Amino acid sequence: MERIDASTLDLQENVVSINRVSKTVKGGRIMKFSALVVVGNGDGIVGYGMGKASEVPEAIRKGTEDAKKNLVRIARYGSTVPHETVGSFGATRVMIKPAAPGTGIIAGGAARAVMEAAGITDVRTKSLRSNNPCNVVPATFAGLKSLKTVKQIADQRGKTVAEILG
Repeated sequence: MERIDASTLDLQENVVSINRVSKTVKGGRIMKFSALVVVGNGDGIVGYGMGKASEVPEAIRKGTEDAKKNLVRIARYGSTVPHETVGSFGATRVMIKPAAPGTGIIAGGAARAVMEAAGITDVRTKSLRSNNPCNVVPATFAGLKSLKTVKQIADQRGKTVAEILG
């Protein structure tokens, strides 16, 4: 995987979920906030991160920094994905299917945020089993990272693109 420099890109951040978490100590409960953030340039580069802090803005800032460290370039075919795939993480599976131009993003909240950040505008997704955003986002990423273009498959098989497409 290539290393993508976040400083040269125009990234939009999208806060997927904010969760209040508490730790019980001898003196009572300590409340903190956990933020799940997705960043992307809308042109095939996307990343996600988690941040935890005492205040919400600080948690979002930490999540954004973490997301910029985990940027990946995903394979696209026009405005959709090249082929059907299933990504899994924890108890969650996310099915990602290509769609015809003009279909739009048919996805739940967490998967929709990832697709919008990646610049995929025509896709169908289905979250299977758990739909916890903290698991859906990494599962969607796993599915997107497993995508391959026709050129990559042709190179793998030692053939030309024309031979693969028939």
